[in-house]
Amino acid sequence: MASEIAQCLTATLSADPTTRITAELKLNELTARPEAGLTLSQLLLAQDVDISLRQSAGILLRRYIRERWSPFFVQFKGNATQVEVKIQIRQAIFQGLSDPSRKIRSICAQILSSIANSDWPDEYPELLTLLIGLLSSDSPDAVHGAMQVLVEFVSADLSEDQILPVLRELLPVLLSILGAQDRHSALTRARTIVVFRQCVEALYMVKDQHPQAVKEATASILPVWLDAFIVLLNIDPRRDVENTPNWDGLSIRMEVFKTLDICLTSFPRTVTPYVHDVLNASLQHLHALQSAFSHYYLTASSPVPQNSEGGTIDLTNLTCTIFDFVTRAARGSRAREWFSDVNLAALVRAVFDWVQMSNEDEEQWANDPNAFVAQDSDETLQYSTRVAGFDLLSVLIEHSPAVTVSAMNAVTRQIVQESSNNRAARHDDWWRPLEAALAALGATAESVLDCVEDELDSGRPKPIDIEFLLRSVVPALLALSERPFLQGRAFVFASQYTKLLPEELAGQYLDASVQVLEAPEAGVPVKVSAIRAIQNFYQHITASNKQALAPRVVQDLQPFVTQTSEDTLSLVLETLSFVLLVNDGAWITPEIASSLLVSLMEVWTKFNKDPLFVSLLGEIFGALSGSPAPGAYEIVLKQAIPVLCNAILTASSDNAWLAESALDLLDSIIGARGDRDLGDNLFATIAPALFYALATNEDRDVIQSGIALLTLLIRRAFNQLLAWSDPQTGKSGLEHVLAVIAKQLQGEDESGGLFIGDLIIHLLRVAGEAVVPVLPELLQATAKRMQTAKTATFVQSLIIPFAYLIHNDQRDTVLTLLESTDIDGRSALDVVINTWCENAETMQGFWASRISTLALCSLYASERPSLQQLVVKGDIIVKEETRDVIMTRSRTKQIPTEWTRIPFPAKALKLIIHELTSGGESASMGLGDIEPSDLATDDGDETWEDEGHLCPGMDKDEMAFLSELLGPRGAAFDNEEGFDDIDDDDLKADPISQIDLDAHIRTFLRECASRNVNNFSALVDILSPDETLVVQKVVSEQ
Repeated sequence: MASEIAQCLTATLSADPTTRITAELKLNELTARPEAGLTLSQLLLAQDVDISLRQSAGILLRRYIRERWSPFFVQFKGNATQVEVKIQIRQAIFQGLSDPSRKIRSICAQILSSIANSDWPDEYPELLTLLIGLLSSDSPDAVHGAMQVLVEFVSADLSEDQILPVLRELLPVLLSILGAQDRHSALTRARTIVVFRQCVEALYMVKDQHPQAVKEATASILPVWLDAFIVLLNIDPRRDVENTPNWDGLSIRMEVFKTLDICLTSFPRTVTPYVHDVLNASLQHLHALQSAFSHYYLTASSPVPQNSEGGTIDLTNLTCTIFDFVTRAARGSRAREWFSDVNLAALVRAVFDWVQMSNEDEEQWANDPNAFVAQDSDETLQYSTRVAGFDLLSVLIEHSPAVTVSAMNAVTRQIVQESSNNRAARHDDWWRPLEAALAALGATAESVLDCVEDELDSGRPKPIDIEFLLRSVVPALLALSERPFLQGRAFVFASQYTKLLPEELAGQYLDASVQVLEAPEAGVPVKVSAIRAIQNFYQHITASNKQALAPRVVQDLQPFVTQTSEDTLSLVLETLSFVLLVNDGAWITPEIASSLLVSLMEVWTKFNKDPLFVSLLGEIFGALSGSPAPGAYEIVLKQAIPVLCNAILTASSDNAWLAESALDLLDSIIGARGDRDLGDNLFATIAPALFYALATNEDRDVIQSGIALLTLLIRRAFNQLLAWSDPQTGKSGLEHVLAVIAKQLQGEDESGGLFIGDLIIHLLRVAGEAVVPVLPELLQATAKRMQTAKTATFVQSLIIPFAYLIHNDQRDTVLTLLESTDIDGRSALDVVINTWCENAETMQGFWASRISTLALCSLYASERPSLQQLVVKGDIIVKEETRDVIMTRSRTKQIPTEWTRIPFPAKALKLIIHELTSGGESASMGLGDIEPSDLATDDGDETWEDEGHLCPGMDKDEMAFLSELLGPRGAAFDNEEGFDDIDDDDLKADPISQIDLDAHIRTFLRECASRNVNNFSALVDILSPDETLVVQKVVSEQ
């Protein structure tokens, strides 16, 4: 069989496609035989066979392992290899790890890693011992092969609990390999560091489960390795890049810095004594390797060398790891004294030097505007030396603002002078350092401006003179067309510091940006930079020519709308949205709106599946629709809405996103109008498509977008809805709305129903008498659906309509209806009240939580017998076996949670008191001095009192700021954006949003106490000690 497989493998390399296909089909047949795996392993190790044939056998054996070895593999095709044969194959492949050929060793390592995924530890328990034995051998080839397996093995197969027993045996062997510079290759030694790093990560993962063992391990193991790292880093890095055929040595340094970063994060106390030495080495590396960076990357005088295994070791990747470590150290307090004036100045200069544009950057960005836009975006996902360097500068400014900004000022002044001298000397790359300096200052503009302002407010001189650059350096660069990247950077830089520009000068910069946009000879980098600059100017300046230039800017941007894509198109659309908002778009003529809409509809046709573009288009459509300029809105009605409605009607289940995006754009168009007239026929135009989508579509995104649009139309055009009837069926608009509600309440998928509560609320708010005939049926359907609802948000959407009606003088009507309605043998009142009580404390949203609390007050005050007789869930019953224990899902299954049962009035009182003390509005109204008597948590982890355990990397001030920022229920209560829906002006203006809920609850409790409402005094005895204390304090207030 061996010769047959060998012939087929040789034939697969044939140039003749017929021969190749025939051989591949024959191999598929042969590998299905039981002896195929062993034959392939023998062929792989045969020293008398050509290396290319052995490699082909190895590749085929990898496929055989995936398809015939074990059901563990997804590609398994059946007929698993027999156990005895597996043993022979494993032995053969393990032997291959010591093969003289590096390529064969690598293939064997890959195959053995796959086998280990399936077989270790149950069927192959001796693997780890065998690997450690191979690492201890005198053969560099064997160590090389074993290390390749071990890197994969430790990360994929060795669990955190299994790592502790093998550390003491494994790590000393790895350390000896790392130190044996003359015996082992740099890449093999680098792999020892990778394995060590994986061990450190595993130790960190188990430190809570095995604190003492991990403490002992880190105390004995980490210092030895850290000492070795310092020795390695103190070796001149230029030895690895100068007069050497490859850059293998850099791989060791890269892995060292990566590992030090992990160690500093995981075990900072152990690493702290070494941080200064590592920071010194970091700075030394940045300076020593700068000449190689300039030679191989900036000027690209020579190609970057490959490593000895055929791959590429990128010098910039090493720089990124260095920047990452220094950034990590700068964020903490353990090396603060190292970041002194001298070190900071040297570090800032190094960063400025390393963030220069490379020759490859220049070529790529000149031909690919999307790549150019992406690299300069704050939200870029493309990690690079430039991104890492800017991150480091931001952190340095954050922790040492004045010193860092002063250093940036000094370095920038130095670079300006050097660039001027080099330009005079006709050096081709004179512009790169200056572009990098302006880019670095621009990327940190907000922090730099804050620092300058703080220093001036404190009576100290400003640490940087940005005005000097804007006045004496940047203007000369704006016309430097022969250096387009520096020219473009000058425009962007000026726009990033508009705060410092006088109004007249800002207007001049804006005018210059527009002129570049219109210049036919300007290249891609300059025009893209001009667009970014225009966006910044329109966001921040107040120049008088801002509105005057707006029509011209829109006209200049319009060709880019249809000719660009991806990041560039996003930039263009974002810029358009800012320009259109100038003076609320009062300058927009029908001609501008019409021409722009043609281009925008073309973009939407191309990219209606992309949510980012749909969102940006929504903002622009909203700006056009919301413009007070005569004729602008009418153009939108005429050109956009019919197209969007037609798209909704023609969309199928295969392209449901088309209907979704059209519905979202319609929502943006109508929402931007506010309270202004929508036109007499708007609802009649939209309704057929809208109700068709909601009636026929099962896509949850389409349903949610459709319900959101319908809710908006109810708020803004209810009279049109009431007057409209379907020309096809004769059904009224209100009947269609009720049909939508009924469908969502009856469906099993609750995602579409998440918005149904808002729709019902607004229908009740605006419909008045029109909805009275169908109200009983609507509430009965809602109550029935409540019994089977699962998600908390959907349950809330069903509860809130009842709360709204109860609070708005419909309490008795609603209660009478619920009392008389039966749901599967239960009273509807029982279903609604029990569901409400179970979910009241988790209500989301400012308005929703308020209406729930107010309605509960009304229910309590009703003293209705049916409510007094209802029994609901009270407090959780804490059992001895669950006390001080974190209840996971598995534990909860074993020991189900139990609750007390209490009368509804008592539960309502508890919920009302909870609202008063939950950290909401009333937290600052006099209840802060109440000491809870028994609020011990049951998590069993006393160490959580340490803030560092809760939020690593955050100090007390940052924690306080975060708490203030979040406020109660996730938003500061005095922030108007804390309302349920910040776009819902109706609910913002609703009296419920304006009421002083704290005062209302206090008055309510005092009145209940004075009149003993619902036997108040007896119910207080049911409350917990803490709740009783709250009631006593409130009632005693005057």
